[in-house]
Amino acid sequence: MMRFPMRSLGVVLTSALALTACSSGGDEETTGAAGAASCAPSSGPVTLNYTTWIPGIENVVKVWNAANPNIQVKVQTGPNGNGGTYQNFFNQLKAGNAPDLGHIEYDALPSFRVQDGLENLAACDEVTAAKDKFVDWTWGQVTFGEENSVYGVPQDAGPMALFYRKDLFEKNNIPVPTTWDEYAAAAEKVKAAGGYITNFSQSDINQFAGLSWQAGGRWFSNDGSKWTVNLADENTTKVANYWQGLLDKKLVSTVPPWTTEWDNAYNTSKAWTWVSAVWGANSIMSGAPDTSGKWAVAPMPQWTAGGNVAGNWGGSATAVFKGSKHPYEAAKFALWLNTSEEALTLLNKEAQLYPATKAGASLPALKQGVEFYGGQPIYDVFAQASTQVASDFVWGPTMTSTYTTTSDGFKAAVSGSGTLLDALKKAQTSTVETLKSQSIPVAE
Repeated sequence: MMRFPMRSLGVVLTSALALTACSSGGDEETTGAAGAASCAPSSGPVTLNYTTWIPGIENVVKVWNAANPNIQVKVQTGPNGNGGTYQNFFNQLKAGNAPDLGHIEYDALPSFRVQDGLENLAACDEVTAAKDKFVDWTWGQVTFGEENSVYGVPQDAGPMALFYRKDLFEKNNIPVPTTWDEYAAAAEKVKAAGGYITNFSQSDINQFAGLSWQAGGRWFSNDGSKWTVNLADENTTKVANYWQGLLDKKLVSTVPPWTTEWDNAYNTSKAWTWVSAVWGANSIMSGAPDTSGKWAVAPMPQWTAGGNVAGNWGGSATAVFKGSKHPYEAAKFALWLNTSEEALTLLNKEAQLYPATKAGASLPALKQGVEFYGGQPIYDVFAQASTQVASDFVWGPTMTSTYTTTSDGFKAAVSGSGTLLDALKKAQTSTVETLKSQSIPVAE
Protein backbone atom coordinates (compact mmCIF):
# COMPACT_ATOMS: atom_id res chain seq x y z
CA MET A 1 0.00 0.00 0.00
CA MET A 2 2.80 2.42 0.31
CA ARG A 3 5.30 2.29 -2.43
CA PHE A 4 6.94 5.23 -3.85
CA PRO A 5 10.52 5.39 -5.03
CA MET A 6 11.70 5.89 -1.64
CA ARG A 7 14.74 7.86 -1.93
CA SER A 8 12.01 10.30 -1.17
CA LEU A 9 10.31 8.86 1.87
CA GLY A 10 13.60 8.32 3.63
CA VAL A 11 14.24 12.07 3.47
CA VAL A 12 10.70 12.94 4.47
CA LEU A 13 10.74 10.65 7.46
CA THR A 14 14.18 11.76 8.53
CA SER A 15 12.97 15.35 8.48
CA ALA A 16 9.87 14.43 10.44
CA LEU A 17 11.89 12.60 13.04
CA ALA A 18 14.27 15.51 13.44
CA LEU A 19 11.39 17.91 13.88
CA THR A 20 9.52 15.73 16.33
CA ALA A 21 12.64 14.77 18.29
CA CYS A 22 11.77 11.11 17.86
CA SER A 23 15.14 10.06 16.47
CA SER A 24 16.67 7.05 18.15
CA GLY A 25 20.07 8.70 18.24
CA GLY A 26 21.75 5.75 16.49
CA ASP A 27 24.74 6.51 14.28
CA GLU A 28 26.14 4.92 11.16
CA GLU A 29 28.87 3.16 13.09
CA THR A 30 26.39 1.13 15.11
CA THR A 31 23.47 0.84 12.73
CA GLY A 32 25.01 0.96 9.28
CA ALA A 33 24.71 3.52 6.54
CA ALA A 34 21.08 2.70 5.86
CA GLY A 35 20.14 2.66 9.53
CA ALA A 36 19.76 -1.12 9.58
CA ALA A 37 19.85 -2.75 12.98
CA SER A 38 22.56 -5.21 13.87
CA CYS A 39 21.38 -8.73 13.11
CA ALA A 40 23.80 -10.90 15.05
CA PRO A 41 22.45 -14.01 16.78
CA SER A 42 22.05 -13.78 20.54
CA SER A 43 24.06 -16.05 22.77
CA GLY A 44 22.06 -18.63 24.69
CA PRO A 45 18.30 -19.29 24.78
CA VAL A 46 15.99 -16.44 23.82
CA THR A 47 12.38 -15.63 24.68
CA LEU A 48 10.56 -13.30 22.31
CA ASN A 49 7.38 -11.37 23.12
CA TYR A 50 4.89 -11.09 20.27
CA THR A 51 1.61 -9.13 20.34
CA THR A 52 -1.15 -9.67 17.77
CA TRP A 53 -4.91 -10.06 17.38
CA ILE A 54 -4.85 -13.02 14.97
CA PRO A 55 -7.45 -15.61 16.05
CA GLY A 56 -5.90 -18.96 16.95
CA ILE A 57 -2.35 -17.61 16.81
CA GLU A 58 -1.45 -19.62 19.90
CA ASN A 59 -1.81 -22.84 17.91
CA VAL A 60 0.58 -21.55 15.27
CA VAL A 61 3.16 -20.39 17.81
CA LYS A 62 3.03 -23.79 19.55
CA VAL A 63 4.38 -25.41 16.40
CA TRP A 64 7.33 -22.99 16.31
CA ASN A 65 8.08 -23.41 20.01
CA ALA A 66 8.08 -27.20 19.75
CA ALA A 67 10.68 -27.08 16.97
CA ASN A 68 12.81 -24.24 18.38
CA PRO A 69 13.61 -24.83 22.05
CA ASN A 70 16.26 -22.09 22.08
CA ILE A 71 13.97 -19.43 20.57
CA GLN A 72 10.70 -19.46 22.43
CA VAL A 73 7.85 -17.08 21.60
CA LYS A 74 5.38 -15.79 24.18
CA VAL A 75 2.28 -14.50 22.42
CA GLN A 76 -0.10 -11.91 23.78
CA THR A 77 -3.39 -11.16 22.05
CA GLY A 78 -5.39 -7.95 22.23
CA PRO A 79 -7.96 -5.90 20.33
CA ASN A 80 -7.35 -5.05 16.69
CA GLY A 81 -4.87 -2.30 15.91
CA ASN A 82 -7.13 0.72 15.94
CA GLY A 83 -9.17 -0.89 18.70
CA GLY A 84 -6.39 -0.26 21.16
CA THR A 85 -3.32 -2.33 20.30
CA TYR A 86 -1.61 0.39 18.28
CA GLN A 87 -1.96 2.87 21.10
CA ASN A 88 -0.55 0.27 23.47
CA PHE A 89 2.41 -0.16 21.13
CA PHE A 90 3.09 3.58 21.08
CA ASN A 91 2.83 3.76 24.86
CA GLN A 92 5.21 0.82 25.24
CA LEU A 93 7.70 2.30 22.79
CA LYS A 94 7.70 5.55 24.75
CA ALA A 95 8.23 3.66 27.99
CA GLY A 96 10.93 1.46 26.49
CA ASN A 97 9.11 -1.83 27.08
CA ALA A 98 7.62 -2.69 23.69
CA PRO A 99 7.37 -6.35 22.70
CA ASP A 100 9.94 -7.77 20.30
CA LEU A 101 7.37 -8.29 17.56
CA GLY A 102 4.01 -6.80 16.70
CA HIS A 103 1.22 -7.20 14.20
CA ILE A 104 0.84 -3.96 12.18
CA GLU A 105 -1.41 -3.33 9.20
CA TYR A 106 0.22 -1.87 6.09
CA ASP A 107 -1.62 1.43 6.35
CA ALA A 108 -0.38 1.89 9.93
CA LEU A 109 3.30 1.15 9.27
CA PRO A 110 4.14 4.76 8.27
CA SER A 111 2.87 5.98 11.66
CA PHE A 112 5.34 3.74 13.44
CA ARG A 113 8.10 4.61 11.01
CA VAL A 114 7.66 8.33 11.56
CA GLN A 115 7.87 7.73 15.30
CA ASP A 116 11.08 5.70 14.80
CA GLY A 117 9.40 2.68 16.34
CA LEU A 118 10.56 -0.05 13.97
CA GLU A 119 13.82 -1.93 13.56
CA ASN A 120 15.24 -1.89 10.04
CA LEU A 121 15.85 -5.57 9.27
CA ALA A 122 17.90 -4.96 6.14
CA ALA A 123 21.02 -6.24 7.91
CA CYS A 124 19.33 -9.63 8.35
CA ASP A 125 20.47 -11.55 5.29
CA GLU A 126 17.65 -14.07 5.55
CA VAL A 127 15.10 -11.27 5.43
CA THR A 128 16.51 -9.49 2.38
CA ALA A 129 16.97 -12.84 0.63
CA ALA A 130 13.24 -13.51 1.06
CA LYS A 131 12.18 -10.56 -1.12
CA ASP A 132 11.30 -12.65 -4.15
CA LYS A 133 9.07 -14.91 -2.08
CA PHE A 134 6.52 -12.13 -1.67
CA VAL A 135 4.06 -10.57 -4.09
CA ASP A 136 5.86 -7.45 -5.28
CA TRP A 137 3.44 -4.85 -3.98
CA THR A 138 3.39 -6.40 -0.50
CA TRP A 139 7.18 -6.18 -0.27
CA GLY A 140 6.83 -2.50 -1.13
CA GLN A 141 4.56 -2.16 1.87
CA VAL A 142 7.36 -3.00 4.29
CA THR A 143 10.28 -1.37 2.47
CA PHE A 144 8.55 1.88 1.44
CA GLY A 145 10.42 1.40 -1.86
CA GLU A 146 13.76 2.24 -0.22
CA GLU A 147 17.02 0.48 -0.82
CA ASN A 148 18.49 -1.25 2.24
CA SER A 149 15.31 -0.92 4.27
CA VAL A 150 12.92 -3.60 5.51
CA TYR A 151 10.57 -2.60 8.32
CA GLY A 152 8.68 -5.85 8.69
CA VAL A 153 7.85 -9.13 7.01
CA PRO A 154 4.66 -9.12 4.89
CA GLN A 155 2.03 -11.38 6.39
CA ASP A 156 -1.23 -11.21 4.50
CA ALA A 157 -2.94 -9.34 1.70
CA GLY A 158 -6.45 -8.21 0.85
CA PRO A 159 -6.87 -8.35 -2.95
CA MET A 160 -10.42 -7.40 -3.89
CA ALA A 161 -13.05 -9.07 -6.06
CA LEU A 162 -16.83 -9.16 -6.52
CA PHE A 163 -18.88 -11.44 -4.28
CA TYR A 164 -22.31 -11.87 -5.86
CA ARG A 165 -25.52 -13.86 -5.45
CA LYS A 166 -25.24 -16.11 -8.46
CA ASP A 167 -28.74 -17.52 -7.98
CA LEU A 168 -30.41 -14.10 -7.95
CA PHE A 169 -28.51 -12.80 -10.95
CA GLU A 170 -29.41 -15.92 -12.94
CA LYS A 171 -33.05 -15.95 -11.81
CA ASN A 172 -33.50 -12.32 -12.90
CA ASN A 173 -31.45 -12.66 -16.10
CA ILE A 174 -29.00 -9.98 -15.00
CA PRO A 175 -25.51 -10.40 -16.43
CA VAL A 176 -22.69 -10.36 -13.87
CA PRO A 177 -21.15 -6.88 -14.31
CA THR A 178 -17.62 -6.69 -15.64
CA THR A 179 -17.40 -2.87 -15.72
CA TRP A 180 -18.56 -0.18 -13.32
CA ASP A 181 -21.01 1.08 -15.96
CA GLU A 182 -22.52 -2.40 -16.09
CA TYR A 183 -22.58 -2.48 -12.29
CA ALA A 184 -24.64 0.72 -12.20
CA ALA A 185 -26.99 -0.69 -14.84
CA ALA A 186 -27.34 -3.89 -12.85
CA ALA A 187 -28.13 -1.83 -9.74
CA GLU A 188 -31.24 -0.48 -11.49
CA LYS A 189 -32.42 -4.00 -12.30
CA VAL A 190 -31.68 -5.29 -8.82
CA LYS A 191 -33.69 -2.42 -7.33
CA ALA A 192 -36.58 -3.29 -9.62
CA ALA A 193 -36.36 -6.88 -8.37
CA GLY A 194 -36.71 -5.69 -4.79
CA GLY A 195 -33.10 -5.64 -3.59
CA TYR A 196 -30.00 -3.50 -3.43
CA ILE A 197 -26.92 -4.32 -5.43
CA THR A 198 -24.76 -3.66 -2.37
CA ASN A 199 -24.38 -1.73 0.83
CA PHE A 200 -22.29 1.43 0.78
CA SER A 201 -20.03 1.57 3.82
CA GLN A 202 -20.23 4.95 5.48
CA SER A 203 -17.72 4.12 8.21
CA ASP A 204 -15.13 1.64 6.94
CA ILE A 205 -13.08 3.96 4.73
CA ASN A 206 -10.57 1.20 3.95
CA GLN A 207 -13.03 -0.20 1.42
CA PHE A 208 -13.31 3.15 -0.33
CA ALA A 209 -9.52 3.39 -0.33
CA GLY A 210 -9.38 0.04 -2.12
CA LEU A 211 -11.89 1.25 -4.71
CA SER A 212 -9.85 4.41 -5.22
CA TRP A 213 -6.63 2.39 -5.43
CA GLN A 214 -8.09 0.33 -8.27
CA ALA A 215 -9.22 3.46 -10.12
CA GLY A 216 -5.76 5.03 -10.00
CA GLY A 217 -6.33 7.36 -7.06
CA ARG A 218 -3.15 8.18 -5.20
CA TRP A 219 -3.74 9.91 -1.88
CA PHE A 220 -0.22 10.66 -0.67
CA SER A 221 3.13 11.41 -2.29
CA ASN A 222 6.27 13.40 -1.61
CA ASP A 223 8.93 15.32 -3.48
CA GLY A 224 11.84 14.26 -1.36
CA SER A 225 11.24 16.70 1.46
CA LYS A 226 7.51 17.15 1.98
CA TRP A 227 4.30 15.17 1.93
CA THR A 228 1.60 16.02 -0.59
CA VAL A 229 -1.95 15.09 0.32
CA ASN A 230 -4.54 14.66 -2.42
CA LEU A 231 -7.55 12.76 -1.13
CA ALA A 232 -9.70 14.23 -3.89
CA ASP A 233 -7.46 13.66 -6.91
CA GLU A 234 -9.05 13.14 -10.32
CA ASN A 235 -9.46 9.37 -10.05
CA THR A 236 -10.69 9.42 -6.45
CA THR A 237 -13.17 12.13 -7.46
CA LYS A 238 -14.41 9.80 -10.19
CA VAL A 239 -15.00 7.05 -7.64
CA ALA A 240 -16.71 9.42 -5.18
CA ASN A 241 -19.03 10.82 -7.83
CA TYR A 242 -19.87 7.32 -9.05
CA TRP A 243 -21.00 6.15 -5.63
CA GLN A 244 -22.71 9.47 -4.95
CA GLY A 245 -24.80 8.80 -8.04
CA LEU A 246 -25.85 5.41 -6.73
CA LEU A 247 -26.67 6.94 -3.35
CA ASP A 248 -28.70 9.75 -4.89
CA LYS A 249 -30.76 7.21 -6.84
CA LYS A 250 -31.14 5.05 -3.73
CA LEU A 251 -29.69 2.07 -5.57
CA VAL A 252 -27.53 1.01 -2.62
CA SER A 253 -28.35 0.51 1.02
CA THR A 254 -26.47 2.37 3.74
CA VAL A 255 -26.64 0.00 6.67
CA PRO A 256 -23.71 0.45 9.08
CA PRO A 257 -21.19 -2.32 8.35
CA TRP A 258 -20.30 -5.10 10.76
CA THR A 259 -23.70 -5.01 12.42
CA THR A 260 -26.53 -7.53 12.78
CA GLU A 261 -28.54 -5.39 10.37
CA TRP A 262 -25.72 -5.58 7.84
CA ASP A 263 -25.51 -9.37 8.14
CA ASN A 264 -29.26 -9.65 7.84
CA ALA A 265 -29.29 -7.73 4.56
CA TYR A 266 -27.03 -10.36 3.02
CA ASN A 267 -28.71 -13.27 4.74
CA THR A 268 -32.18 -12.28 3.50
CA SER A 269 -31.31 -11.48 -0.12
CA LYS A 270 -31.67 -7.73 0.32
CA ALA A 271 -28.04 -7.12 -0.69
CA TRP A 272 -26.83 -8.96 -3.78
CA THR A 273 -23.12 -8.15 -4.07
CA TRP A 274 -20.15 -7.00 -2.06
CA VAL A 275 -16.95 -5.67 -3.59
CA SER A 276 -14.59 -6.83 -0.91
CA ALA A 277 -11.25 -8.39 -0.06
CA VAL A 278 -10.40 -12.06 0.08
CA TRP A 279 -11.14 -12.17 3.81
CA GLY A 280 -14.71 -11.14 2.99
CA ALA A 281 -15.40 -14.76 2.06
CA ASN A 282 -15.49 -15.68 5.72
CA SER A 283 -17.52 -12.59 6.65
CA ILE A 284 -20.30 -13.64 4.29
CA MET A 285 -20.15 -17.28 5.40
CA SER A 286 -20.49 -16.34 9.06
CA GLY A 287 -22.96 -13.49 8.57
CA ALA A 288 -25.27 -15.03 5.95
CA PRO A 289 -25.40 -18.78 6.72
CA ASP A 290 -28.84 -19.23 5.12
CA THR A 291 -27.41 -18.38 1.70
CA SER A 292 -24.88 -21.21 1.51
CA GLY A 293 -24.31 -22.44 -2.03
CA LYS A 294 -25.82 -19.33 -3.60
CA TRP A 295 -22.76 -17.10 -3.83
CA ALA A 296 -19.94 -16.88 -6.36
CA VAL A 297 -16.89 -14.67 -6.90
CA ALA A 298 -15.85 -12.73 -10.01
CA PRO A 299 -13.15 -10.12 -10.70
CA MET A 300 -13.81 -6.53 -9.65
CA PRO A 301 -15.76 -4.46 -12.19
CA GLN A 302 -13.35 -2.43 -14.33
CA TRP A 303 -13.34 1.25 -15.21
CA THR A 304 -12.21 0.34 -18.73
CA ALA A 305 -13.77 -2.62 -20.53
CA GLY A 306 -11.28 -5.45 -20.80
CA GLY A 307 -9.10 -4.04 -18.02
CA ASN A 308 -7.38 -6.16 -15.41
CA VAL A 309 -6.87 -3.95 -12.37
CA ALA A 310 -7.67 -4.81 -8.76
CA GLY A 311 -7.69 -2.89 -5.53
CA ASN A 312 -6.56 -4.01 -2.10
CA TRP A 313 -8.34 -3.78 1.22
CA GLY A 314 -6.33 -4.75 4.26
CA GLY A 315 -3.20 -6.76 4.85
CA SER A 316 -0.54 -6.61 7.52
CA ALA A 317 3.05 -7.31 8.45
CA THR A 318 4.99 -8.74 11.35
CA ALA A 319 7.33 -6.00 12.53
CA VAL A 320 10.23 -5.96 14.97
CA PHE A 321 10.05 -3.01 17.35
CA LYS A 322 12.88 -0.61 18.01
CA GLY A 323 14.79 -1.67 21.08
CA SER A 324 14.36 -5.43 20.67
CA LYS A 325 17.45 -7.15 22.05
CA HIS A 326 16.97 -10.07 19.69
CA PRO A 327 16.35 -8.77 16.13
CA TYR A 328 18.00 -11.83 14.56
CA GLU A 329 15.75 -14.29 16.37
CA ALA A 330 12.69 -12.06 15.93
CA ALA A 331 13.31 -11.84 12.18
CA LYS A 332 13.81 -15.61 12.00
CA PHE A 333 10.44 -16.23 13.65
CA ALA A 334 8.69 -13.61 11.51
CA LEU A 335 10.04 -15.26 8.35
CA TRP A 336 8.90 -18.71 9.45
CA LEU A 337 5.49 -17.37 10.42
CA ASN A 338 4.94 -15.76 7.03
CA THR A 339 6.75 -18.01 4.55
CA SER A 340 6.65 -21.62 5.74
CA GLU A 341 3.88 -23.74 4.25
CA GLU A 342 3.17 -25.16 7.69
CA ALA A 343 2.58 -21.75 9.28
CA LEU A 344 0.71 -20.31 6.31
CA THR A 345 -1.63 -23.29 6.23
CA LEU A 346 -2.35 -22.92 9.94
CA LEU A 347 -2.87 -19.15 9.65
CA ASN A 348 -5.39 -19.75 6.89
CA LYS A 349 -7.13 -22.48 8.88
CA GLU A 350 -7.25 -20.56 12.14
CA ALA A 351 -7.87 -17.02 10.86
CA GLN A 352 -8.51 -17.25 7.09
CA LEU A 353 -5.43 -15.09 6.44
CA TYR A 354 -4.54 -14.86 2.77
CA PRO A 355 -0.74 -15.16 2.39
CA ALA A 356 1.43 -12.37 1.03
CA THR A 357 3.83 -14.89 -0.50
CA LYS A 358 3.69 -15.91 -4.13
CA ALA A 359 3.71 -19.58 -3.17
CA GLY A 360 0.91 -19.00 -0.70
CA ALA A 361 -1.62 -18.79 -3.50
CA SER A 362 -0.86 -22.45 -4.27
CA LEU A 363 -1.48 -23.78 -0.77
CA PRO A 364 -3.64 -26.91 -1.06
CA ALA A 365 -6.19 -25.30 1.27
CA LEU A 366 -6.58 -22.41 -1.19
CA LYS A 367 -6.96 -24.56 -4.31
CA GLN A 368 -10.05 -26.39 -3.18
CA GLY A 369 -13.63 -25.61 -4.10
CA VAL A 370 -15.58 -23.88 -1.33
CA GLU A 371 -18.95 -25.43 -0.61
CA PHE A 372 -20.54 -22.16 0.53
CA TYR A 373 -19.65 -20.70 -2.87
CA GLY A 374 -21.20 -23.52 -4.85
CA GLY A 375 -17.97 -25.47 -4.95
CA GLN A 376 -16.12 -22.69 -6.79
CA PRO A 377 -12.36 -22.51 -6.11
CA ILE A 378 -12.80 -18.85 -5.22
CA TYR A 379 -9.21 -18.24 -4.13
CA ASP A 380 -8.07 -18.61 -7.73
CA VAL A 381 -9.90 -15.34 -8.43
CA PHE A 382 -8.07 -13.61 -5.58
CA ALA A 383 -4.72 -15.09 -6.57
CA GLN A 384 -5.13 -13.44 -9.96
CA ALA A 385 -6.36 -10.20 -8.39
CA SER A 386 -3.29 -10.03 -6.15
CA THR A 387 -1.08 -9.81 -9.24
CA GLN A 388 -3.18 -6.89 -10.53
CA VAL A 389 -2.78 -4.54 -7.57
CA ALA A 390 -0.71 -1.45 -8.43
CA SER A 391 2.41 -0.99 -6.33
CA ASP A 392 2.44 2.81 -6.10
CA PHE A 393 -0.43 3.53 -3.71
CA VAL A 394 0.99 5.44 -0.75
CA TRP A 395 -0.32 5.61 2.79
CA GLY A 396 0.29 8.66 4.92
CA PRO A 397 1.60 8.68 8.49
CA THR A 398 -1.68 9.75 10.13
CA MET A 399 -4.20 7.38 8.56
CA THR A 400 -6.27 6.84 11.70
CA SER A 401 -7.10 10.53 11.81
CA THR A 402 -7.74 10.60 8.05
CA TYR A 403 -10.12 7.65 8.30
CA THR A 404 -12.04 9.21 11.20
CA THR A 405 -12.55 12.54 9.45
CA THR A 406 -13.54 10.89 6.18
CA SER A 407 -15.98 8.58 7.93
CA ASP A 408 -17.65 11.52 9.67
CA GLY A 409 -18.07 13.19 6.29
CA PHE A 410 -19.38 10.04 4.61
CA LYS A 411 -21.97 9.58 7.36
CA ALA A 412 -23.11 13.17 6.82
CA ALA A 413 -23.31 12.62 3.05
CA VAL A 414 -25.38 9.46 3.48
CA SER A 415 -27.74 11.49 5.67
CA GLY A 416 -28.09 14.07 2.90
CA SER A 417 -25.71 16.68 4.28
CA GLY A 418 -23.06 17.31 1.67
CA THR A 419 -21.50 14.80 -0.69
CA LEU A 420 -18.81 12.15 -0.60
CA LEU A 421 -16.53 14.51 -2.48
CA ASP A 422 -17.17 17.24 0.10
CA ALA A 423 -16.17 14.74 2.79
CA LEU A 424 -12.91 13.91 1.02
CA LYS A 425 -12.00 17.57 0.60
CA LYS A 426 -12.65 18.23 4.29
CA ALA A 427 -10.60 15.17 5.21
CA GLN A 428 -7.75 16.47 3.10
CA THR A 429 -7.75 19.80 4.94
CA SER A 430 -7.91 18.01 8.28
CA THR A 431 -5.11 15.61 7.31
CA VAL A 432 -2.80 18.47 6.33
CA GLU A 433 -3.52 20.20 9.63
CA THR A 434 -2.78 16.98 11.53
CA LEU A 435 0.52 16.49 9.73
CA LYS A 436 1.54 20.05 10.50
CA SER A 437 0.55 19.67 14.14
CA GLN A 438 2.99 16.77 14.35
CA SER A 439 5.74 18.81 12.66
CA ILE A 440 5.70 16.60 9.59
CA PRO A 441 6.61 18.66 6.49
CA VAL A 442 3.68 19.21 4.12
CA ALA A 443 3.60 20.79 0.67
CA GLU A 444 1.21 23.73 0.49
